[in-house]
Amino acid sequence: MERKVGIVGAGVSGLLACKYILSKGFHPIVFESQSSIGGVWTKALETTKLQTPKPFYQFSDFAWPSFVTEYFPDKHVVLDYVEAYAKHFHLLNHIKFNTKVAGIEYEGPRDEEIQSWSLWGGTGEPFSSRGKWKLIVEDLNTLSTEIYQVDFVIFCVGRFSGLPNIPEFPPNKGPEAFHGKVIHSMDYAAMDDEKAAEFIKGKRVIVVGFQKSALHIAMECCSANGVENPCTVLYRTAHWHLPDYLPWGFSLAYMYLNRFSELMVHKPSEGFLLGLLATILTPLRWAYSKFVESDIKRKLHLAKHGMVPTHSFLHEISSCLTSTVPEKFYDKVEDGEIKLKKAPSFSFCDNGVMVEDETVPIEADVVILATGFKGEKKLKDMFVSQTFQNFIVGSPDAATPLYRECIQPRIPQLAVIGYSESIANLYTSEIRCRWLAELLDGTFKLPSIEETEKDVRKWDDT
Repeated sequence: MERKVGIVGAGVSGLLACKYILSKGFHPIVFESQSSIGGVWTKALETTKLQTPKPFYQFSDFAWPSFVTEYFPDKHVVLDYVEAYAKHFHLLNHIKFNTKVAGIEYEGPRDEEIQSWSLWGGTGEPFSSRGKWKLIVEDLNTLSTEIYQVDFVIFCVGRFSGLPNIPEFPPNKGPEAFHGKVIHSMDYAAMDDEKAAEFIKGKRVIVVGFQKSALHIAMECCSANGVENPCTVLYRTAHWHLPDYLPWGFSLAYMYLNRFSELMVHKPSEGFLLGLLATILTPLRWAYSKFVESDIKRKLHLAKHGMVPTHSFLHEISSCLTSTVPEKFYDKVEDGEIKLKKAPSFSFCDNGVMVEDETVPIEADVVILATGFKGEKKLKDMFVSQTFQNFIVGSPDAATPLYRECIQPRIPQLAVIGYSESIANLYTSEIRCRWLAELLDGTFKLPSIEETEKDVRKWDDT
């Protein structure tokens, strides 16, 4: 009997999941709420470029076209590449566009029995004759609802889209107090390029945040307004944004993206010799970090702008927060087109925002909140069952509890791909899809729930 696998999302991870599921003879059904594939690339800012060097953002069996010579291609080139991959492997026929999965419900054993299991799914198998998933799917064109029943579900919804993270404010000090316009970076990115340019043209804009989207929006404000209406960027923490991947002319990949670099990091169950080696190499790990920091400070003149982070580059790259700074960003700061303002907290007033411990507001016409997304809540809300909602979230002080960053061992017949961050997301999503396809094909089985949860805790503590 042909097994049906429901895949939620047709971004890069969803396409990879579809391709590898097909390779094992299963029947994938991909649900995509947009009218096209590409995920976050379909709603990227006009100035967005690939943050990872092109060689580290490539499908293992589908190379970049030879005419793409840029090391960091822009969003249009990346989207063309992703679309070419989908067409090459005939994935489009398996995608239902403009369909939103409103919720999923497990039809099988009751919660009490599921909580008593010692093996994933009760038997350790990825499929079960006793249970299936019911997907409640909304057609966004006809506004109708349809029910699908599948044997396995793969979430490929990512964590940087869909549900914006809006800061909380005291009463009467939130966006409602402001007489201008307040939007999230997600809404700005959803505008077409012409409308976005018109939205900020001639306006005093405040951008809240200091990661990828915030920096790119600030640069677009510069292009629209110049020094006449400088863009103010409010940030809580300075970051080690990379000007390039060649610190002092030496490739960053040789330091952090190879087998040797793995030996410098302590890992669970590493054994005595590997643990000893990681300890011995600690000074080298520190030296690498200082080497990169010195290059960033030199190229971007961070000390001059008071933007030297208090944490190390090692901490930054270990947290997968590393990103490249837009070209000439700090030149715009130097010219007065961008103003950087440290703001541990802020609130709104009628004509702008008030930064903590200051008495004069920063006046503005538009405030754009580049404050991230609530990826965990988006994942949680997919489940109808409160029990499964609790399982997928885990404890408040730990990361989402996924074994091999894919499987919540207490939720049967379900996997999550592309939720955990890495320096090269395409690579990690692909290897996880290959691993998952082999799991579904019966090549191996998962350890007991107790062992998998213990493994998750170990990696979380590392």
